[in-house]
Amino acid sequence: MLTRRFPVTAISLTEALSWRCRPPPNVVLTQTASNSAQSLTLRPSKISFLAFYSTPQSCAELPNTIPHESSKQGPLKPGLYLVGTPIGNLEDITLRALRVLREAHVILSEDTRHSGRLLQHYNIKTPLLSYHKFNESQREQTVLRRLKQGEIIALVSDAGTPGISAPGTELAKLCANENIPIIPIPGPSAFVAALSASGLATDEFTFVGFLPKHARSRRERLVVSANEATTQIFYVPPHKLHQFLEETSSLFGDSRKCVIAREITKVHEEFWRGTLEEAKEAFASRQPKGEITLLIQGKENPTVETPSESELENELRNLIYNGHSLSTAVKLVASGTSARRKTIYSIALKKFGKQLGSEDDLDSCGPQ
Repeated sequence: MLTRRFPVTAISLTEALSWRCRPPPNVVLTQTASNSAQSLTLRPSKISFLAFYSTPQSCAELPNTIPHESSKQGPLKPGLYLVGTPIGNLEDITLRALRVLREAHVILSEDTRHSGRLLQHYNIKTPLLSYHKFNESQREQTVLRRLKQGEIIALVSDAGTPGISAPGTELAKLCANENIPIIPIPGPSAFVAALSASGLATDEFTFVGFLPKHARSRRERLVVSANEATTQIFYVPPHKLHQFLEETSSLFGDSRKCVIAREITKVHEEFWRGTLEEAKEAFASRQPKGEITLLIQGKENPTVETPSESELENELRNLIYNGHSLSTAVKLVASGTSARRKTIYSIALKKFGKQLGSEDDLDSCGPQ
């Protein structure tokens, strides 16, 4: 075993390796009792750099111990790079993502102050350019022009993957239409992390993301989700959690299982598991903080039980009460239940048609 000691406090690794064949004057070459071991010692220093070789070699045969970047990696090609970034823990970033961020000409960022902390942590000097939902339409043509000129442009969101409940979708569409390369750099995703640890079914799921702000549109989306057999995944702002639990429990049923994942990968990470009814009780007097990913169990055997006439009538009444026309209410109930559309049409006509004078409106959704 050949051993070389170089004092790292006094010299650099490159200088030390240059001694392989001829040591400098202040280095004394000593021979141990075994012919297979040799040491180089710098007298003034007590701290040593050690390099080991499994077999004795001559100075000319010793390999270069400084690692070099693989020649197969090659330079980055021009295009738009969608870079996944940490959702809380700065260690959750790939080596490839760091390389792209370092070598890009510019980084499009949802929040330059937020992304700046990530770049500072990894000592990346690439300039940042703000790119968010309020200015993306103004930035698009400038970005496209730079891409056509052969630049490497990286796009990052505040957390996770660009385009997933974050800016990036429209820019990716434009690049696809212009045949500009779009290169995904995989990284963290809050809903994937939450799903994997939820304990709910993962073979099939529906990612809904943030619900619409308008009450009518939000209810329409929840009616569809409530009747799907797959796990439903939502992003919920912490200040909207109480409202969300009230709305979902009335549509999904109080006994439906749910998982509330909060502050994933951060110091105060939490996974709360229970039913929607239990969740309402648990968070009734508690205002959670941080990002929330909320998962709800899919409906079991959604087509087995046919709703009664009174249940269909109540569903129609709720939709009409929330501003839907009769025809829209019929379509929504038909899409979310196993009842025949003809049956729902008859109930709507009998109970609400004459009352609202909307029989003509119902013609557009008559029996099919």
